[in-house]
Amino acid sequence: MGMYMHLLLLQYFVSSFMCNALAFVEEPTDKHAKSDGYCGRILRAQTQGTRRDGYNEFRLRVEGDPENYQPASIYRVTLYASSPSYFRGFTLIALKEGTEGTRDDHYAGKFQIIDEEDTQFMTNCPPAVTESTPRRRTRIQVFWTAPPSGSGCVILKASIVQKRIIYFQDEGSLTVRLCEKEAVFGETTEKPPPECCACGTAKYRVTFYGNWSEKIHPKDYPRRANHWSALIGASHSRSYVLWEYGGYASEGVKQVAELGSPVKMEEEIRQKGDEVLTVIKTKAQWPAWQPLNVRAAPSAEFSVDRTRHLMSFLSMLGPSPDWNVGLSAEDLCTKECGWVQRLDQDLIPWDAGTDNGVTYESPNMPTIPQERIRPLTSLDHPQSPFYDTEGGPITALARVLVERIARKGEQCNIVPDTVDDIVADIGQEEKEEDDTPETCIYSNWSPWSACSSASCDKGRRMRQRMLKAQLDLSVPCPHTQDFKPCMGPGCSEEEASTCMMSEWINWSPCSVSCGMGMRSRERYIKQFPEDGSICSLNTEETEKCVVNDDCYSIPCMLSPWSDWSDCSVTCGKGVRTRQRMLKSPDLGECTEELEQVERCMQPECPTDCMVSEWTEWSECNKSCGKGHTIRTRMVKLEPQFGGEPCPETVQRKKCKIRKCKRGSRVGGGKEKRRGKQQERDAAVEEQPGCKMRPWSSWTDCTKHCGGGIQERFMTVKKRAKNTPAQVTSCKDRKEIRACKVHPC
Repeated sequence: MGMYMHLLLLQYFVSSFMCNALAFVEEPTDKHAKSDGYCGRILRAQTQGTRRDGYNEFRLRVEGDPENYQPASIYRVTLYASSPSYFRGFTLIALKEGTEGTRDDHYAGKFQIIDEEDTQFMTNCPPAVTESTPRRRTRIQVFWTAPPSGSGCVILKASIVQKRIIYFQDEGSLTVRLCEKEAVFGETTEKPPPECCACGTAKYRVTFYGNWSEKIHPKDYPRRANHWSALIGASHSRSYVLWEYGGYASEGVKQVAELGSPVKMEEEIRQKGDEVLTVIKTKAQWPAWQPLNVRAAPSAEFSVDRTRHLMSFLSMLGPSPDWNVGLSAEDLCTKECGWVQRLDQDLIPWDAGTDNGVTYESPNMPTIPQERIRPLTSLDHPQSPFYDTEGGPITALARVLVERIARKGEQCNIVPDTVDDIVADIGQEEKEEDDTPETCIYSNWSPWSACSSASCDKGRRMRQRMLKAQLDLSVPCPHTQDFKPCMGPGCSEEEASTCMMSEWINWSPCSVSCGMGMRSRERYIKQFPEDGSICSLNTEETEKCVVNDDCYSIPCMLSPWSDWSDCSVTCGKGVRTRQRMLKSPDLGECTEELEQVERCMQPECPTDCMVSEWTEWSECNKSCGKGHTIRTRMVKLEPQFGGEPCPETVQRKKCKIRKCKRGSRVGGGKEKRRGKQQERDAAVEEQPGCKMRPWSSWTDCTKHCGGGIQERFMTVKKRAKNTPAQVTSCKDRKEIRACKVHPC
């Protein structure tokens, strides 16, 4: 009876808790009350029951804490409790500002589940997210895709279920208000029109600036092999998607993300035919970061037109599991029917969903099944190099600059363009193919030399570049020189009036950060000569430039490197060093290294033989008369590289138990010994009150060489109850002998 009452009370308390704590997720019972929908009942819950302020315990957060949202962009939304608080259940919903959630068009954007074991869509209110199972938790995360352009401001609200309900709040830590980001003229539109209305074609230059360095991203930064893979992408139509958040990586994207190889990605792009206008490629960067005065930022040129006005690309940061940066379907067509003049955007890393690694150098751990592409965040994993306990935004790893450099054909801008860059011919969509392997790292090309001919005879110009690194010695690195035909001055010059040229594009940055360097600028042909002749006017100019002209002297005046020191060890692996001296310490701070260290290898160190301790001496191998006893030890480590050889592993010494009874002599030495052994064995077996079994066979030798042992045994078969006390040998016996004593 007591047990029955206990169960009834337990059932009552559980039912009471579920009714009070989860009242807002029960099934609707009034079939006639569907006018404001089940989701509306959730929102009305904030006016019912006990309300509690959760400002100091719980928080709803959109990653990066933005004030505005980018239409159709994906954001990570986190609901968490500060220690020691927790929650068992929750509801998360996104509404257009000023609506009550009673109609489907009141809901803004779309949630995406990250962990199905933790979160799910509410059965009777699909726009809302709730817990999969009620249990203690301190954090949940979901993705939220912002609504399309024109949706206005959005309110994200959360409710918490702990021991009692903490309802939706109109202000405070469980409510986030985001408004649509306003479009800026000249930038890409937030919501592209269904079809681009721009006319003609445009040519762009994309420049990739890698900011991933140990100084900016110090946690676990990989010092040895850090690099950016070759940048690969295309200008394309809306019907082709290279990659996108929430989508799955193709095999080409996977090979870029995991291996840094653009080969498969380029093959996929070229298979799209007319959907692609230009393939965009740049070389890989080893190491990932160098000052711009040491290495120019990689760039490539591409074209767009009315049907292929989107630009996408990606580049892997290596080493990493499957992490990349890039742009996806960036629209260069403006809503004013023109072409974007300039796009400057920071790039954060994203995960291709093909590998489960959480650090730069995690071992390969394929993601099975494959997951969707998603942005990395500072809350992904405590071991992540981007982890931040506060959940702040990740510092950009790179920046991309897309600049319009020319337009061709009739333009139809609604708003006049401020840059006059219309030309007669945009030129090749792609630069001349560079078939040098990705494993060859070169310096920039030198300027073209003067023509080898001073007359109107044909001559040649030459330019050169240096091979800086050959990452794979099995792959040759060709093309360190380049030639092109030329003629002497005045042989092909034309009147300037026959060619119409564009204005010069701005000068490039100076090639040095201090002192005298070079800079260049370009222009394009706007109209060819009417007679069809070739325009010979220069389209590129270079000139000297000076930066900080007061740095005429080099602060770092260094002596030559000294010879390498002797290796730090006489055998095995060690290090050696070399130094140089600062000759002018008073001219300023010098950051050049003054000492270098490298590994060195000497002949292998000798390894002496190692043996174990001696065993105990064995029993005498005879039960009477003269015999011997032995002891052994094992070889634990064989000698190597001229080490000390192994000492003896078997020792024997004489032993004598008692005199044997004399018996009849048998002719022959072997027969005599055999006879003595048989007499001894018989003596043991014939003792009064003691009956023994015969000797067993010898066991296998314990070693193949270097000295081992063998054993055999004789056991008591029968012992009389009244055995005389003097018969002490009526017991089990064991004999040991040495075997295979030859050296190994």
